[in-house]
Amino acid sequence: MRSTSRPRRAAVVATAVLAASTLMLTACSSDGGSKGSDGASSAAGEKITLTVGDFGTFGYNEAGLYTEYMAAHPNIKIEANTTQDGQKYWDALTTHLASGSGLADIQAVEVGYIAQATGTLASKFTDLSKVEGVNAGAWLPWKSKQATSAKGELVGLGTDIGPMAICYRKDLFQQAGLPTDRTEVAKLWAGDWQKFVTTGQQYQAKAPAGSFFTDSASGLFNAVLSAQTQQYSDDSGKLIYDKSTGVKTAWDTAVSASKAGISAKLRQFQDPWNAAFQNAKFATVVCPSWMTGLISKYSGDAGKGKWDIAAPPVASNWGGAFLSVPKAGKHQKEAAALAAWLTAPEQQAKVFTKVGNLPSTTAGLQLPAVQSAKLDYFGDTPTGQIFAAAAAGIQPSAIGEQDGTVKTIITDNGILDIEEHGTDPAKAWETVVKTVKDKVEG
Repeated sequence: MRSTSRPRRAAVVATAVLAASTLMLTACSSDGGSKGSDGASSAAGEKITLTVGDFGTFGYNEAGLYTEYMAAHPNIKIEANTTQDGQKYWDALTTHLASGSGLADIQAVEVGYIAQATGTLASKFTDLSKVEGVNAGAWLPWKSKQATSAKGELVGLGTDIGPMAICYRKDLFQQAGLPTDRTEVAKLWAGDWQKFVTTGQQYQAKAPAGSFFTDSASGLFNAVLSAQTQQYSDDSGKLIYDKSTGVKTAWDTAVSASKAGISAKLRQFQDPWNAAFQNAKFATVVCPSWMTGLISKYSGDAGKGKWDIAAPPVASNWGGAFLSVPKAGKHQKEAAALAAWLTAPEQQAKVFTKVGNLPSTTAGLQLPAVQSAKLDYFGDTPTGQIFAAAAAGIQPSAIGEQDGTVKTIITDNGILDIEEHGTDPAKAWETVVKTVKDKVEG
């Protein structure tokens, strides 16, 4: 999921409480806990509740994984607490980590904040490399590296990655006189995000009444930046957003889209954005793999079969997350075993086929269930092939501790201000710099 963020906004908190069941996972010892990790565990057969705190759509409930796990562990009940707004989730999590209370047994961490989790907050998390059955080499090398502290501690197990594509409405493209075949569509913008903007201008010239080419300049900013080798921080973790060529490229592209009038000017992951899917308000959305689940959810039955997926201008990754186990948790061994099971290749594949979150394990990406996957909502689109191929082209960039916060400031205090209020881009950027100094550097 992940926002950073994956689709992780809208201030709604949902709690799913699920029932219990039978056998222990291979990563668990016969006494009811997993071997090799420090921390509390319960006595054999003791009834316990494991809490999972996450944001957006991780897909575990949708794929039936909680129910499956509890069916194999009769002494365990899982309670999943989901906050849709990723920034609010992270702010609350850091507060709870500081106090050592109010924490779930498993806490998700979005990739934009993983450097903070492996840096100043690393001592708050269990080293999952010591958990029986966990092999850091099972994940894509750059994914495991993102979750490894300077001391070599693995503070998170990778859930998914977000290789980029473009999801588009075939019916709206046809009405605007643009090609609808995914191969031909991809040629419109191949190699350059600015071509995406130019295509948008072509669409807008013949657009169906009330529709726009794309949903959000902020979303476009995130997509463009995710393709840049230099983003918010340098290799040492120092913030360089105000000097970054990648940030400048993404900012300029987003601003040009807004000025061209091709954006519906929506804030992603908020109620108006959700409703706009069903109302056919826009023809494209930048589409990391996890976005497909949101499209089907919010477009509803009326949009089924109307969406397709084309290759992006440039390969990139937007989003992804990790499962961590706070040291303050009451059931660290059981929580670590659950986290290891949820992030294993087979479970990652099940999640992908349900909600589109692409596996971050090497084996998961190669499973036939992923490679041959076709999401029913998108008809015969070879979803698995498209996103697995996109994953192969990802060139990860350095991540700093404050990247997630700076991203939110740029999109919410900068680009959204341009979109919603017509603020001059230079003035909007000044606001971004001032806000970063106040909230991050000050």
